[in-house]
Amino acid sequence: MTINELERTATQVRRDIIRMVHGCQSGHPGGSLGATDIVTALYFDQMHIDPAQFRMDGNGEDMFFLSNGHISPMLYSIMARRGYFPVSELATFRRLGTRLQGHPTTAEGLPGIRIASGSLGQGLSVAVGAAQAKKLNGDPNLVFVLMGDGEQEEGQIWEAAMYAPAKGVDNLIAIIDYNKKQIDGSTDDVLNLGDLRAKYEAFGWNVLEMNGNNMQEVVDTLNLARKNACQGKPQVILAHTEMGMGVDFMMGTHKWHGTPPNDEQAANALAQLTETLGDY
Repeated sequence: MTINELERTATQVRRDIIRMVHGCQSGHPGGSLGATDIVTALYFDQMHIDPAQFRMDGNGEDMFFLSNGHISPMLYSIMARRGYFPVSELATFRRLGTRLQGHPTTAEGLPGIRIASGSLGQGLSVAVGAAQAKKLNGDPNLVFVLMGDGEQEEGQIWEAAMYAPAKGVDNLIAIIDYNKKQIDGSTDDVLNLGDLRAKYEAFGWNVLEMNGNNMQEVVDTLNLARKNACQGKPQVILAHTEMGMGVDFMMGTHKWHGTPPNDEQAANALAQLTETLGDY
């Protein structure tokens, strides 16, 4: 896709997020909106995947893991529009018995989902294991994982962060959604993360930074991460994003982390997201 096409797709994904969370009056719009550009670029530009031939083992293709599983409406929208399942199924988000649970699960057999994610801190470990398996199997493809910045407060993250460079897991690209907000407030107030770049560099990672809401910069940085991959170090990208990106009254605050919009707020948000490819 061109940058313009990626941007239009991301706008549609944001429309889907608002409609999904509003429709069931449950879910996490803030982080979903903020991370949309990153994951849109991954699925529509960067990753070597074939949705029609999805396999749980991921052999012969790039793999993606969503560690901060509460931003599932973003992932579901992107996977549906990439062809993993019908776009119309987005209307079942968080409904009883649906495949589109609030946090992604594997029990329902949804194509594109390889792990249950919702208990924060586990995705990097899974991604490291998947990447190491690819190296052992001689698979040249890459593994991507998206984490939240509040998630960096989990101890398991740092076990995995120490393991990957020590064992030469260099076919891994981790991305941190660095919006500096979590459910109870700013990350500085809840548990200050300090200098994340210095920490990852000290652990042996190659660190890149980008504006995660500028599609051109997202694509350029992901291209650079791909170029740097498989050269001895895992890659981590600090993606500076805005929670609630695209909807003015949701930006600049943590209060929309897990709050659904009412009818008036949803209409306001959709009026701001006008570049549509067709709602479900």
